[in-house]
Amino acid sequence: MGAVILDEDRVLLVKRGQEPLKGAWSLPGGVVEIGETLEAALVREVLEETGLRVEVGPVVEVLDRVQVDVEGRVEFHYVIIDYLCRARTTVPIHGSDADDARWLPIADLEATGITPKAVEVIRNAAVLARTGS
Repeated sequence: MGAVILDEDRVLLVKRGQEPLKGAWSLPGGVVEIGETLEAALVREVLEETGLRVEVGPVVEVLDRVQVDVEGRVEFHYVIIDYLCRARTTVPIHGSDADDARWLPIADLEATGITPKAVEVIRNAAVLARTGS
């Protein structure tokens, strides 16, 4: 799961502290623990990674992320549900799963090295936030 947390023309990103994508900027989020609802898991993961409390809104996108090793074997396969979220607090403090957490301008996302698909999801979330659809 991922949280697209917007503040005007900025989005909150984390620099991953663990695999997959260690060292890369991405949306905050993570995995669901057994017995946890999707919303509760996302609220917990965002709090753990960024120190922010959020309200979970509508689904922006559902996608697969498959990562293979140099020999072509699948190392990771995740089904990701990205939600538009609203921050109830706004000062990020990265947690143990992240090396950094910060608000970045949506216009400058390509410079962060974030994946093109994540940029697309963020831009779609910005349209959803503005228009409600």
